[in-house]
Amino acid sequence: MDNVSVIKVFTLSGLNYTMEYRVTLFCFTLLYYLIIWIVNVALIVTIIVDRSLHEPMYIFLCNLCISGLYGTAGFYPKFLMDLLSPSHVISYGGCLLQSFVIHSSSGTDISILALMAYDRYIAICRPLVYHSVMTKQAVSLLVFFTWLLPFSCMFMNTMSIIQYKLCGSYIQKLYCSNWSIGKLACSTFIANIIIVYFNIVFYLGHVVFIVWTYMILIRTCLISKDNRGKFMQTCVPHLISVISFIFAGLLDIFYMRLGSRDIAQSLQNFISIGFLLLSSINPLIQWFPNCGPRTTGGPRG
Repeated sequence: MDNVSVIKVFTLSGLNYTMEYRVTLFCFTLLYYLIIWIVNVALIVTIIVDRSLHEPMYIFLCNLCISGLYGTAGFYPKFLMDLLSPSHVISYGGCLLQSFVIHSSSGTDISILALMAYDRYIAICRPLVYHSVMTKQAVSLLVFFTWLLPFSCMFMNTMSIIQYKLCGSYIQKLYCSNWSIGKLACSTFIANIIIVYFNIVFYLGHVVFIVWTYMILIRTCLISKDNRGKFMQTCVPHLISVISFIFAGLLDIFYMRLGSRDIAQSLQNFISIGFLLLSSINPLIQWFPNCGPRTTGGPRG
């Protein structure tokens, strides 16, 4: 046990490719990362500059863009460096920081998606009270807690991980995550387990809320032609984002807990970064169906 406290560097796995293949992957990844930044920054600037877009739906979308940029900044720069490096290592502090950024970004994403589901519920199911419910003050408060709560949850999780005494330094993933670090622990404390399951239940509640909201929305829209049009224009893209994000997240979770070495390395890598890829394009999925002419006279669902 004397050596467990001296682990200062982790070794990441998953990049056992030839240099030629890694250079090609580097070029495509860099191009994709630049496109992510250009598109998301363009959406953010457009929403800020265009006063007609200063509505709750677009404010939430703007925050989704910011969260996507924040999360990808925790993965892509390090990944790009590893592609051109003969050794794939990360410091202990860097690993904790990367894990915190990626997890807090994911938590913020699902919180914003839940908030957008609530906005659509009010706009379609209770349109007469929409403007009295979704006031500037209410929207500001909701956005504030959408960022505060995920950061608080992940901060507690990260602080609990610091207490671990580690018996290994090899992470079977392209990047650091709380679960991969926890697997290296010699032992765990009951407080750590409580924090982990609290976070799981907390965000599972978000998923349940989104599913419940859409069950009501679908039932409401089936009996109204006008509401059906609103649903198809604004809710379907949001629903696609939610389903893809949750599917990728669950796939990654199941792989981390039940993963097998029999799975091809390329497939393992794709599964591990699937939700990062989806979270970065979620704003685009929701933007294009809503970027046409806007009508006045009521809330946009």
